[in-house]
Amino acid sequence: MSEFLGEFIGTMLLIVFGGGVVAGAILNGTKAENAGWIVITSGWGLGVTIAIYAVGSVSGAHINPAVTISLACVGEFPWDKVPVYVLGQLSGAFLGAVIVWIHYLPHWKETKDQGTQLAVFATGPAIRKTWANLLSEIIGTFILMFGLLTIGANKFSDGLNPLVIGGFIVAIGLSLGATTGYAINPARDLGPRIAHFLLPIAGKGKSDWGYAWIPVVGPILGGVLGAVMYKALFKQEIYPLLWVIAPIVLVIVILAVIKERSSV
Repeated sequence: MSEFLGEFIGTMLLIVFGGGVVAGAILNGTKAENAGWIVITSGWGLGVTIAIYAVGSVSGAHINPAVTISLACVGEFPWDKVPVYVLGQLSGAFLGAVIVWIHYLPHWKETKDQGTQLAVFATGPAIRKTWANLLSEIIGTFILMFGLLTIGANKFSDGLNPLVIGGFIVAIGLSLGATTGYAINPARDLGPRIAHFLLPIAGKGKSDWGYAWIPVVGPILGGVLGAVMYKALFKQEIYPLLWVIAPIVLVIVILAVIKERSSV
């Protein structure tokens, strides 16, 4: 199996489990309707675990462009493979969303709220504030990337690493996910959002493209910052990129605070 196919299948599985648990919890008429946030975060965490078990030995199971780009930025992954990985992740996420749509086919017509339908496919903010939303995605993905590298520095019994990472994803969702739905993965949001735009979903509304850049840019900034900070703190390796990314994130923090104070 090629690395492209590994990332394609892994990300497809992630969305089938993740998008599937969201659909079950929020679409009308399912047996899991109103299951709640803990069920949703658990489904995403287990989806990550299954995806890593499935293709970790093939491609490393990045299943996330932010992870792939961040690793490349700190010399842990070759840049010439980045486009192949990202294309596999985006196309796999798209297919996963299509499978979720087909699986829950009778429930779209029963779910009249267009925002609820979109939420099965893509993330959205609980309170729409551009800079605060962007900051949430940066923080969530900073923790993700920093945590993945620290977890990778430890030795686990054979087969336990995916379970630890899955639990880590649940923790991020429970603690940091309630603001924006914690995309922390450009493919997880963009691939299914494109699927929502293209699919003949009964009664669907707009795909909210005005927000779509936030779960792409935020995770990339946060992931790269997490990787370069890990290298600086744990390996004493200072990458020049740190002095580019850190000021950008600081400006975003300042803008988020200023905007929030001005709205009081």
